[in-house]
Parts: sequence; C-alpha cells; structure tokens
Amino acid sequence: MPASDRPVLILGGTAEAVKLAAALVARGYRTISSLAGRTSNPGKIEGEVRTGGFGGADGLAAYIRRENIALLVDATHPFATQISDNARAAADATGVPFVRLERPDWQRKPGDAWTSVTSLEEAVSAIPAKARILLALGRQHIAPFSRRSDVYFVVRMIDPPETPLNLHDFELELSKPGKKDEEAVFLTRKRLTHIVCRNSGGAASYAKIAAARELGLPVIMIERPHRPAGHTLPDTSGVLRFIEETLS
Repeated sequence: MPASDRPVLILGGTAEAVKLAAALVARGYRTISSLAGRTSNPGKIEGEVRTGGFGGADGLAAYIRRENIALLVDATHPFATQISDNARAAADATGVPFVRLERPDWQRKPGDAWTSVTSLEEAVSAIPAKARILLALGRQHIAPFSRRSDVYFVVRMIDPPETPLNLHDFELELSKPGKKDEEAVFLTRKRLTHIVCRNSGGAASYAKIAAARELGLPVIMIERPHRPAGHTLPDTSGVLRFIEETLS
C-alpha cells in the first residue's frame, strides 16, 4: 500500500498511461490522470480524471503544489514536446519526483520501404506527384499538406474535425486502425500508394506499417524530435517499480 494519500499525477491519455493508472489504483494509490481533451470520447480510465491544459509550466507547478502531488509521470504522446517540456520544468520547480514513460519507437525491418523525415514540412515535400496518400496524423497536423494540390489524400481520424480540412483533393475516413489484414484490405481498397505517419511506436497503430511492408507500399515516416536527457523508462512495469520504490 502507498505510504500516503498524496496523489500520483499522470499526464497522458496514451494506452500506456491508462494501463499505468489501472495498475496504480489496483495497488491502492490515488491517481489523477490529466487529458488534453483532443478525443471526444476517451475510454474508461481508473482513478480521478481531469481534462484540459494547465497554463504552461508555471500553471502545472501551481497545480502540483495545490493538489499536493507526490509524483509526476509524463506519459504523453512521444510527439507532445511542449507538455513534456512543461512537465520537466514543473517537476524541477516543485521538487516532486518525475519520470517519463515513453514507448520505444518503431524500428525499420527487412522489407520496409521508409523515407525518414524530421518534420511535417519535409513529409509534404517527400510526397511524389499524383500519389494517393493515407494521412495517418492528428487533425492538428493536417494544414501543411494543403499546399499539395497534385496529391489525393485519405485522411483517417477517430473524431470528425471541428473545422473543414483545407486540402485540395481528399476524403475523410472516420475509423480506428484495424489489425494487419484489415489494414491491408483498407490500403488496397482505397488504392493507396503511400502512407504518411509519425513514428509513434507501440502496438495500437503498428498494423498499417506491417500491412505496408506486406504490400510493398512506401511509408514516409516522420521521426521523433530529439528530446533532452532525463529519467525515461520504456514501459509501464518499469515506471510502476519506480513509483513503488520512490513512494514506499
């Protein structure tokens, strides 16, 4: 059992964050999971849940002090660099123990036809003319592709966009990723020639990468931004051990 009733604050909404919250609650810890609010109907999360931003690093630090947070876990998306920077700064400012939970990135395998790029802008430029692209990105990352009027996009999202997409030639696919065989059927049915995605890692959205390998489709892979060194662990079990050792 935990040594005190002070809560563990988990920044996330990722599958790993949800798994961690469930494991902590099962062990008797009080948890607060903080979500950005970009998904309209998130799945069930054990423990307490809050939604929305904090107001930068200073706002997060103030929240940590106000709620008497015992430990801060940054389990946000690997590309959520701003909140990760804020989390590190807030932990430094308040002195609370801190750990980053970040799943490993995908590694290129034999048969993968990847073009690795470092930004959305590079991805836009890497698309060949007259390609049919599966754009597997969050809605906040679509705008740079509006300058490609010579490309057809299939934009896959879980929730419909709040404002119309500013793309020249596209269709909107509201669905979640499927299993590898389902993804292969989807890619074939839509006559897609390329995928553009970010190297998010994890199992939840890897099926499209495996399907592209099987079909011989090129993938324009946006690699993760460089992150500063810090206490980062690759899986839920490691973070759970860290929390138990730190708060025992």
